[in-house]
Amino acid sequence: MRTGEALPAVGEVLAALATGLWHWNTATGLVTVDAEAARLLGLPAEQATLSQAQVRSRLHPVDWNEISGVIQLAVAEGTLGEARVRIMDERGRVVRVGRSRFHASFDREKRSYEVTGSLQEVTEPTPGTPAGRTAVTGDWRRSREAFLLDAGRALAEARSTAEVLRVAAGLSMPGFSPDGLAVFGVTGDRLTIIGHHGHQPGDEGPFTHMALDTDYPAAEVVRTGRAVYLSSPEKYKERYPVTWPLAAHFNRQSWAFLPLTVAGRTMGAWMAAFTYPVAFTPDERSVLTTVARMLAQALSRAEAAESARELTDGLQRSMLPQLGPEIPGMSVAARYVPTGGGLQVGGDWYDMIPLPNGRFALVIGDVQGHDVRAAGLMGQLRIALRAYASEGHRPDAVLSRASRFLHGMTFGSLDEDPSELRFATCLYVEVDPTTGLLDIARAGHPDPAIRMTDGTVLARPTAGGLPLGIDPDADYPTTRITLEPGETMLICTDGLIETGGHDLETGWKRIRAILEEHDGDLEALADALVQAVHGPSSHHTTGPLADRREDDIAVLLLYREGESWGRGSSYGQGTATVRPAIRRTMMSVAQAEPERVAVARQHLRELLHDWASEDQVDSAVLLLSETLTNVLVHTDADALLLAEVRGEPGDRRMRVEVTDTSDDLPHKRRPGELASSGRGLMLIELLAQAWGVDPRGEGKSIWFELYESEGADGSGGADGAGEADGAGGADGSGPSDGS
Repeated sequence: MRTGEALPAVGEVLAALATGLWHWNTATGLVTVDAEAARLLGLPAEQATLSQAQVRSRLHPVDWNEISGVIQLAVAEGTLGEARVRIMDERGRVVRVGRSRFHASFDREKRSYEVTGSLQEVTEPTPGTPAGRTAVTGDWRRSREAFLLDAGRALAEARSTAEVLRVAAGLSMPGFSPDGLAVFGVTGDRLTIIGHHGHQPGDEGPFTHMALDTDYPAAEVVRTGRAVYLSSPEKYKERYPVTWPLAAHFNRQSWAFLPLTVAGRTMGAWMAAFTYPVAFTPDERSVLTTVARMLAQALSRAEAAESARELTDGLQRSMLPQLGPEIPGMSVAARYVPTGGGLQVGGDWYDMIPLPNGRFALVIGDVQGHDVRAAGLMGQLRIALRAYASEGHRPDAVLSRASRFLHGMTFGSLDEDPSELRFATCLYVEVDPTTGLLDIARAGHPDPAIRMTDGTVLARPTAGGLPLGIDPDADYPTTRITLEPGETMLICTDGLIETGGHDLETGWKRIRAILEEHDGDLEALADALVQAVHGPSSHHTTGPLADRREDDIAVLLLYREGESWGRGSSYGQGTATVRPAIRRTMMSVAQAEPERVAVARQHLRELLHDWASEDQVDSAVLLLSETLTNVLVHTDADALLLAEVRGEPGDRRMRVEVTDTSDDLPHKRRPGELASSGRGLMLIELLAQAWGVDPRGEGKSIWFELYESEGADGSGGADGAGEADGAGGADGSGPSDGS
């Protein structure tokens, strides 16, 4: 070649150097070779696309296993790989020795390798010169053991029938690899095709639903439980003349039909077909028989697993309801996730029940345990709750009857095994879709949580009783709250909170963060809550807590449509707008429940969690405690608390209002130095920016306000102008302030 002339093509240079090129994609299982590489493999000297099995049958089995290991090492180290290969003919004799250098890469999404390399014949003598031209026998046993170990591992990891068939199709046996496979099953007295490989779609038609008494090798294998080996088309035609025409057009040269036997029962047959003659020596038959046994075990395991999954799906479909018809002005979303092991169904459940008065009930509960008995009790308890609710009973009566029902089922027998005694937690919410009123009865279950229109999330403490089934005469008080337009209620089982090593406190923080940060619709929020606990279902991309699913999870979300919130999303049908600058909470404190004063204080702190001035928050909590205590100590009425925050951050107004049914108005007085009461209104006057006492038709309302903008600069108390609107005792009437 003269200076300045164009360089010849790469292919021409490689051909002149007797070097071939090949490319292998393990995702497709195909190997592309150019003409020179095909010639070196003993094939016609033309470019071709071969299956992995075809290439493997041309290489010494030990060399093939070595190449697989070198590829993984080259990818791990980021280097080129190099391997020496012995190329064999159809009779298992080494015809030449080659050297291959290649580059390999790994696709993490497809979980497959792509390898591109060269192949060149080398002149080095093969070990044991005479043995190099004879049938491969020296390494046969080691390569067979390596193949069987690899095949056994792959089949053991297959979890479904489809995966088992995929593994079987990819098996390349040492020295003799079939290019056609079929797995036959038995249904009644008929032979069926479970799966096949190496055939065109529709080729299985004549063999589907074939009678077992047909003169066909697979049918004979199922009938007798003995393998059939056919080493040539002549033997096939001679032994099975009736069905030979069905197999003739596949152009195969040898066939092996082996029984798939599990626990002494023949469940089907496996066919391995070859495009070249195979003598089926004792070693070859041993390998085929071992593979058939492993294949039968894998198919049996897959069948059992699929039956269990089908049973689980059936139980879930029958026990967990579809959410009912659309509710005017409200949306509901639900999720159920079984625990990570066992039957994949347990004692958690949810339900939505239409009520005779036009309202509907949301129910969520958890029967103790994660076994079949828990699932059975859950189904019966759910039906009982639905029946009691449909009769029109109030929430407390529904839970009382359900507790008596479960107690009779589990504690009623004197000879009951103590380990079989069960109880259940439950939360029952009667919803009025028109007003947003929620009447809640709770039996040992986690409290509900409310996401307000501005994204603030509050746990709503509710009165409760013992879990169902423990005391047949247990009482379940009812708590009433209001779901404002644009607010969302979350009720769930403890699996959502405590799974992953969390306790109630840390688990609630995790759930609260998701509720506050989520900007999608209601269905997306349900998915986000579950996803944060157990991660994706794929075992390749497990979430951080995927291996710690200790409990079932049930979630119910209720959204009352109104002003939308979020960045371009809405729970309702309207378009999304800016989050409304208002949050509101309401709760009652009964005379017999003085402990709820502490709950009210905590509730107010949560409502003001982002208030600018901590001093104002402390003042608000103190004043709330004074007003509530005054009602409980100096009246015979219950107190109703309404707390509200309006405006934009930095310039908000907080209003707290305590209402009771007593007509006696409080008034200020000057207590002595040692007096233990009488300072309530004095504190309100000192700490509140505005306050007052409003008479009502029945009773009165004491209220006070604090302004965030005034508290931010350090000014806390009022200047005395807050006694507008009939502030306490202006006329000197009414009882003395007992706060």
